[in-house]
Amino acid sequence: MRVLHTSDWHLGQRLVNLERTEEHQHFLDWLLQTIAQEQVEVLLMSGDVFDNGAPSNTALKLYYDFLRRICATCCRHIIITGGNHDSVSTLNAPKELLECFNIYVIGGASQNPLDELLELRCEQGKLQLVVCAVPFLRDRDVRLSVPGETFEEREQRIKQGIAAHYEAFVPHIQPYKTQRIPVIAMGHLFAAGGTASESEKEIHVGNLGQIGADQFPKEFDYVALGHLHRPQQVNQTHHIRYSGSPIPLSFSEVTDRKVIFILDFEAGKLANLRELEIPCRRKLLRFKGPLDKVKQQLAVYDNSAYALTAWAELQLELDAPLPDLNEQLEEVLRLKSTELQLLIHRPPIIKAAAQTLAQQVQPEADLHTLREQDVFLKRCQSAFPDNDHTELVSTFSELLELMEQGELES
Repeated sequence: MRVLHTSDWHLGQRLVNLERTEEHQHFLDWLLQTIAQEQVEVLLMSGDVFDNGAPSNTALKLYYDFLRRICATCCRHIIITGGNHDSVSTLNAPKELLECFNIYVIGGASQNPLDELLELRCEQGKLQLVVCAVPFLRDRDVRLSVPGETFEEREQRIKQGIAAHYEAFVPHIQPYKTQRIPVIAMGHLFAAGGTASESEKEIHVGNLGQIGADQFPKEFDYVALGHLHRPQQVNQTHHIRYSGSPIPLSFSEVTDRKVIFILDFEAGKLANLRELEIPCRRKLLRFKGPLDKVKQQLAVYDNSAYALTAWAELQLELDAPLPDLNEQLEEVLRLKSTELQLLIHRPPIIKAAAQTLAQQVQPEADLHTLREQDVFLKRCQSAFPDNDHTELVSTFSELLELMEQGELES
């Protein structure tokens, strides 16, 4: 049986208020072509279908158009789990209807692990694969709130709760292992050792819920993870992987290769694992350095390999503030207007001789590049410069998470 692992589509995502619809449509079109060319039988989508809990009509249309079109391909089973960005109720709303087309949606966790255990059969009814489709486990799913517990106690209870959720499948999947039926687990979480980018929202209160590769039961033949946007193995473990996002969701991902994984199972085991690179339709660029160097890089940039205008982030290093800086940049950018658009112009880095003056005339950062936790920490540092703010920021992060969960469910 051939399986395709993807995650973190973030349909509806905007970068500095610009829509990514064309890029997402290009990916979904390519994914359908790849499914047909590779004769994929099972599609696993490990969370964060949408970028927020109230997706736009455009994002919903992308999603449902894709599901309609995939039903006409060779792919017989589609399994979609919810991520921390997804609304459980939004994903689950058409659940029963989609099951008629062999599309299984697990928007949120269940108290009964059997609700997340799916048997996939061939057209003749023979059992071929078992999937433990675990969605993002919210705080209430993995631990009970304990008044007065410490930071360390809360961290330990979250880790134990996540590990216990996966361990609960073991008694139920042992019979399948005896019959040499391969078993896959899905998840949307932050695994220890993973490399994050700037675009991932912290989950489980600042990623406290990190679990290691050894905490996934050995009975799983493959673990298909979502949440981290860079494709990677967990602790160098071959069969536990993040597929990453299909498009770069922030400028911190400009050098990342975007991929999907193709898995082949034979004789009850993972026989082959390949990655296929996703073609890029829009290039994200980072320019940083002295003004002359950046102007030269902008002037020679060639976007002919990409269908859409490139988006750029720029940060200059100056010896002193330049009154005509914007005019110099605009002159270069005007010549490249059909190839490149400047999205973020970060405050210049002024070298030591002018550092004090620069701090007086330049803002520390653009507000739209800061997370809520960053703003809160800066306020704490300003009001209480001599204090340790770790626990206060952690509590603030927990409140944000609880608020977000409430919004996603409303």
